[in-house]
Amino acid sequence: MKIEANDFTILFSETTIPDIFLTEYLPQADGNFIKVYLYIVFLSKYNKDIKLNDLSKKLALPLPVIQNALKYWEEQGVITKKNSGFIVNSLQEIELHKLYKPRVALSPEDVEKNKQSQYRAKAIESINNSYFQGMMTPSWYSDITLWFKKYDFDEQVMIALFGYCFDKSALHRNYVQTVADAWHKNNIKTFNDLDIYYEKQEKLNKIKKTISKKLGISRMLTQYEEAYIEKWTVDFGYNLDVIELALKKTTSKSNPSFDYIDKLICDWHDRNFKTVVDVQNFLLETKQKQKNIKELEKKTKYNNYEQRQYTDLNSLYANSQDA
Repeated sequence: MKIEANDFTILFSETTIPDIFLTEYLPQADGNFIKVYLYIVFLSKYNKDIKLNDLSKKLALPLPVIQNALKYWEEQGVITKKNSGFIVNSLQEIELHKLYKPRVALSPEDVEKNKQSQYRAKAIESINNSYFQGMMTPSWYSDITLWFKKYDFDEQVMIALFGYCFDKSALHRNYVQTVADAWHKNNIKTFNDLDIYYEKQEKLNKIKKTISKKLGISRMLTQYEEAYIEKWTVDFGYNLDVIELALKKTTSKSNPSFDYIDKLICDWHDRNFKTVVDVQNFLLETKQKQKNIKELEKKTKYNNYEQRQYTDLNSLYANSQDA
C-alpha cells in the first residue's frame, strides 16, 4: 500500500529558523546579510538554483552586498562554498562542535576541577540569569569555562566582565573576548585588582577632561590624543601638576597641538625630571640663559649673534611664557 502526502503550496509551507541563529548570529550580523541568509535558507528547502544577479534583483540589494553577505556567512561557517554553489549548514551541529571541541583540549583533571567548582558554577548561573534571561546557549558555558582557565579571573571578575559588556550593549563573544584580553593585560585577576584598575581609569578620565578643558577643546579627544595623555600619565608617571606646566607653555601659541605638548613632556622625561620642582628649576634656568643671551646681544650690539641659532629643542622654550 502506497501512502502519499498531499502537495503543499507555498501558501501553507514554512521556513524554520533555529533559535540558535537568533541568539548567536543575528545580533552581530548586518541587516542585509541577515536578509540574504533567510532567503537562501528558504531556497535551500526546494534545492533551487539561482544566480547571484537574480538574487540581487530579487532582494533589491546591490551585487557587492550579496557577495559580501555570502562571504560573511561562509566565514562564520554557516554556509559552505561548493563548485556548484553553497550548502546551508546546520547551526545546531555547528554549536554542538563548539561545545565539545574545546573540552578535548582540557585534561581530565581540569574538567573534574571545573565540575567540582561550585563557586564557578554559581557565577555562570548568575551570568545566565542576569544577562541572558536564563537562555544562555551551551557554547557560552564552554567559553566561560575556558576563560576562567585562560585568564585566571575569579568569579566576581567574570560576572563583572559580562556586566560591563551588557552595559555597553555589546554582549557578543568577540567584544567580551576583547575586554577580557584588556583586563588580563592589566594584570586583573581578583575583584580587588579590578577596583584598582577602575580607580586608575577614573583618574585618567578626569585628567583627560581637565586637559580638554584647559585647552578649550569641547569635542571628544581623538584616539591619538588620548594615547598621548596615557603615555604622559601611565608610561612616564607624571601627574596633572607636571602636565599643567606643559599646558601653560601653549598660551603663547596660536594653535597649540598635542604634538607640541608631547615634545615638551618627552624632553622633561628624557632629562629624568620626576617632580614639578625639577621641571620648574629647569624652566627658570632656561629663562635665565635666554635673558643672559639678550643682555649679551645688547652689549655687543650684534643682532645676528650666533647664540640666537637655537636648536629645535631649544625653540620649545625660546618664546614661551613663564610656567
